[in-house]
Amino acid sequence: MPLMRLAYASEAAFEARPAEKGMEPNVAQILSTSRRNNAKHELTGGLYYGGDRFFQYLEGEEKDLRETYQRILEDPRHKHIVTLIDEPIENRSISRWSMKYVPLSADIRHFLEDEGLDSFDPAAFSARQCESMIELIRAANIDESSMAGAGADDDVPEESRATSVCLQIGVIISGLCLLGALAYTFFVV
Repeated sequence: MPLMRLAYASEAAFEARPAEKGMEPNVAQILSTSRRNNAKHELTGGLYYGGDRFFQYLEGEEKDLRETYQRILEDPRHKHIVTLIDEPIENRSISRWSMKYVPLSADIRHFLEDEGLDSFDPAAFSARQCESMIELIRAANIDESSMAGAGADDDVPEESRATSVCLQIGVIISGLCLLGALAYTFFVV
């Protein structure tokens, strides 16, 4: 099957709500659905979200990619969708799919500064700027896979990391309590 790559920009059709667990709830739902569908269809790439705008880059088999893009075009959470890149490729350049929150991402802030851009508006990106965004996605994938998760939380808000640590501690304490109860039952009763 022929491989292709596709990049698009869109605006959020939903009104942003307060973050839950460090992420806007609609974006969290899009992320969850995208991770599941992209893995099922072996699509790779990245999704950036910031300022109520999306930039997504995908690579994969043409049939799967076109079906996925059609679902995105019909998704009521997106509006003003603009196709930025749609072309065949010989080989994949990204091994997995990722997501970044643009306002919290140092690499995107640097990109915007370097380009003299005041805001994240991927629909207005030039071809060169699109390629620069794709390079950021590639770099993020390389960094995440080479670090084996060591820096994977860099773009996660501090309160989410704190919640995650608290959950881990809670699970450990619960496990210790369970072991204590089992030991008590075994030795006392």
